[in-house]
Order: sequence, then C-alpha cells, then structure tokens
Amino acid sequence: MATTSPTLDQGSPAPARARAPWRRLTLHYVEMVLAMFAGMLVLGGLRALLGLTVAFDAHPGAHYLLMATDMAIGMAAWMRLRRHGWACTLEMCAAMYVPAVLVPLVWADVMSGMAFMTAAHVLMMVAMLAVLLRRRREYHH
Repeated sequence: MATTSPTLDQGSPAPARARAPWRRLTLHYVEMVLAMFAGMLVLGGLRALLGLTVAFDAHPGAHYLLMATDMAIGMAAWMRLRRHGWACTLEMCAAMYVPAVLVPLVWADVMSGMAFMTAAHVLMMVAMLAVLLRRRREYHH
C-alpha cells in the first residue's frame, strides 16, 4: 500500500506560483535592457551617420544624455509595444536620466569621464530596478 504525503502534494505548486511573478519581473528587466541597447545602437548609429554626435572626451555629460535618450526611446517603444501605460513608461525613461546628477562632479574634475560613465550605468540600472519594483504589479502580468 503506497502512501503519499499530503504536504508534498499540496505544497509543490505554491513555490512555482510564488516564483512566477519574479520570473516575469526579471524577464521584463532583461527585455528593457535589450531594448535600451537596441535604441542605443540604432539611434546612436543613425546620429553618427548624420554627424550629430558629441565627443565623449570633450563632453562626457552631453554624450551620456544623448546616449540615455537613445536608450530611453528604444525602451519606451518596446514598453508601448507591450501595452504598458504612459505613466510607467515615462517613469522608467526618467530612470535613464537619474545619473545626470553626477555631471557636476565631472565639471569640477572630482570624477573622470570614464568613472562617470561607469557610475552612470550602474546608477541607471539601479534606478530602473527601483521603478520596476515600485510598479511590480504592472510588470508581472
């Protein structure tokens, strides 16, 4: 006579259901990063072809703002395609510009351009994660 444990049978689906929203959030985060790269490559490449670039060495802040704009456009296009509302789309795009608060440190020679760019990308990803977690109910469906 075989016996089964009711706790094992009943408990199995619960962890999978609990993990599903986090998997969806992670997938959404990865999708947004890929959309940002696509925007940066396509729009940045187009700007370069048109001669509308700003030299990183001379103007790291302006260079970053143009790059952030390219990434935000790519990300916004993807989010709207996925039918996200304007509020969460614009909030996520705003996260791209949070690192601009570091630009005065570059102007004051407290931070090098390369250190700024590294810190800006880390801060951008953290700001995006904060927005994602703040609006997690909208992103895990």
